[in-house]
Amino acid sequence: MKKLLVIKAGNTLAHLQKKFGDFEKWILDPLNIDAQQAMTRSVHKGESLPKYEELAGIVISGSHDMLTDHLPWMEETAQWLKGSVEKQIPILGICFGHQLLAYALGGLVEYNPRGAEYGTVPIRFSLVRTHDALFHSLPTQIEVQASHQQSVIELPDGAVWLAGSDGDPHQVFRYGPNAWGVQFHPEFNPTIMRAYITENAALLNRQGKDPVQIRADCRETAYGAEILNRFARIVFPDQGSKENTG
Repeated sequence: MKKLLVIKAGNTLAHLQKKFGDFEKWILDPLNIDAQQAMTRSVHKGESLPKYEELAGIVISGSHDMLTDHLPWMEETAQWLKGSVEKQIPILGICFGHQLLAYALGGLVEYNPRGAEYGTVPIRFSLVRTHDALFHSLPTQIEVQASHQQSVIELPDGAVWLAGSDGDPHQVFRYGPNAWGVQFHPEFNPTIMRAYITENAALLNRQGKDPVQIRADCRETAYGAEILNRFARIVFPDQGSKENTG
């Protein structure tokens, strides 16, 4: 049986991990798939990636590392991802994973010239999304949870731009038929989002942003879980549609 691979590119904050689990749990829970349908590889710890033939789909997690450090595991994973795109395995890159996917395909990733983007933010879709397998039928504007300092400054040649925000014009892109990058965190809830704002309050203050107000403005949004659940249906189409209870 082919499986969904979660490429784990880092660990969450220690106190969040103790209470809520780590990135892979937050990603897998809304997918509503059986545990035996998924595997996780912690590439930041040197774990090797499986053969493409074993995979039905791939999700790349966020990370506290910066892609511009170009650590060996990042470069190796980027090369592997390029091969997975060529084989048209469905892919969803999240935050760092979005950046890594773009970099693997020839895009440019740097520190966001608009500064760090944290909190519950609105993103706006292009009309192209009405024909997109993952984002079709979503409203033109939705709210999502954002937590990042670096961004995709230039999309890869051939990428389709799908959505942006005031803080980052490249929030969502697609490459080929079924490889997507999302700069936001569909796996975050408001509690997790507020913890990241608190953790980065000093940075936000230095950039002239108000972490207290950003925290206060955090709110629940159902779209993250819906997007993850939709991706699971692309990866495992024979299972049909399930109601998301995450």
